[in-house]
Amino acid sequence: MVQPSAPNYNSSEGVRGLKTEGAPASSAGSFARRHFAEIAMCGQVLLDLFLVVSACLLAWVLREHFAPKTYRVPLHYYAEAYSLTVAGCLISFRVFGLYNPIKSLLNVREFYGVTKAVVATFILLIAGLALLRPTKIEADGSMEFAVAWHERFALHIDPANISRSTLVLAFIFIFIFMMVGRFLTFRWIQACHRRGIGHRNLLIIGAGRTGRTLQRKLLLMPTLGLNLVGFVDEDQNRVGAQVGRSRILGVLDDLPKLIESKNVGEVIIARPDDPPEKIVAILDHLEAAGVHYSLVPRFYRLFDTGRVQVTNLDATPLISRARHRVGFALSASKRIVDLVFSSLVLVLGGPFLLLIAAAIKWDSKGPAMFWQTRIGKDGKPFRIAKFRTMYMNDCGDEEAPSNESDPRVTRVGKWLRRYSLDELPNFHNVFMGDMSLVGPRPEMPFIVEGYDRRHRERLLVKPGITGLWQISYARQYAIHDNLDYDIYYIENQSILLDTVILILTVVAVVRGTGAY
Repeated sequence: MVQPSAPNYNSSEGVRGLKTEGAPASSAGSFARRHFAEIAMCGQVLLDLFLVVSACLLAWVLREHFAPKTYRVPLHYYAEAYSLTVAGCLISFRVFGLYNPIKSLLNVREFYGVTKAVVATFILLIAGLALLRPTKIEADGSMEFAVAWHERFALHIDPANISRSTLVLAFIFIFIFMMVGRFLTFRWIQACHRRGIGHRNLLIIGAGRTGRTLQRKLLLMPTLGLNLVGFVDEDQNRVGAQVGRSRILGVLDDLPKLIESKNVGEVIIARPDDPPEKIVAILDHLEAAGVHYSLVPRFYRLFDTGRVQVTNLDATPLISRARHRVGFALSASKRIVDLVFSSLVLVLGGPFLLLIAAAIKWDSKGPAMFWQTRIGKDGKPFRIAKFRTMYMNDCGDEEAPSNESDPRVTRVGKWLRRYSLDELPNFHNVFMGDMSLVGPRPEMPFIVEGYDRRHRERLLVKPGITGLWQISYARQYAIHDNLDYDIYYIENQSILLDTVILILTVVAVVRGTGAY
């Protein structure tokens, strides 16, 4: 549906983080690049501190502004409660992994962490105010020690004098500020990674099919913070050969020298078909070099349709498929949201839909609506509704236009596709239950017929108007050629993830980065 502005890999700036030879930088710039993770984390802590304090102060200001004079509470009454709030938030953020330098896709895990941390801090604050309220207790014997410690840490202000609405409002603002702050810092880190700042130099061992697949994923997702410096292969005759945008820099015996000269911080072993003894020998080299490594396991293709879990039977590791089961609560919540949202769009947007239909009829001959068979959940076909954007003679089961110069697209159709307005009738399919607001994009039958086992994972959930793939850099490629986003969504479905996708979709639509 929508396409964010992807980096231009044909320009020097677009490939800066993926080139194999780096230009010398200034001492200050070099220091920032070497210690980017530490600097970013310190900055994040300071920003979180500022946001939490600002949220608390804003809550007090608003409450005092609207409260009657007889019910107003001075700010110093909240000093202890707000101090506990700030300390509790920062500790909770650390406990729930919000200062991890490795970011998840769309920062979704961090948004989960913010939600958990804010709720946990609120519960702990309420418990702390109840336990630490000042009391006058006289005790002797075994209880005298406990009473002394309580008096040492007890609050100086009675929590009963503090407005509960102010505390609740403070945590609401903390949640909102943290969500917005995390989104903005994530985008800033993305921008830095796209410019080659803060990258961890990566070396891939194995320039075969698996290694090239990893290289392609790095090109599609430059914001992962991994700078591919090149490949290592066992064939001496291939050294110096170009593999995509990178080169084969050496053979296995050159590993120690390459790790040092290229300042490699991470290595991926992409040789799943090698015998165990050869893999162990490579691991010995990497262990001696003290570099972080990971490997693509043997028979990984058996589990390439989703997450896996590793368990142990005594000392023997067992790998199994970890299926994400959608509970009744999530299914019911998604359906309620789908019904409410689609009803509002169809009813309130009715006049606008009629204007679009009239413009289509005026621009070219034929009906304004276009109906096409698509494949939905569990492989069941349904008729999808769209506004017609092509001339009638060109409408059929063919590949969709990829740019505005496609002669099949009408004048009005170009405008509709740019802002994704041609898909507004999809809300009819959402209302009827064939689609959802968020999910994998539905494909045409002739494409689904060519699906393999991995592709059919997309059919486990309802298709959606928008989804992870639609707001990713991979939007420039066909849906069925890039399944990682759809599989990630299927395995991590939640209302929060849907909310993030919908917000980013609205941003992309407003920017006009639609079907092209």
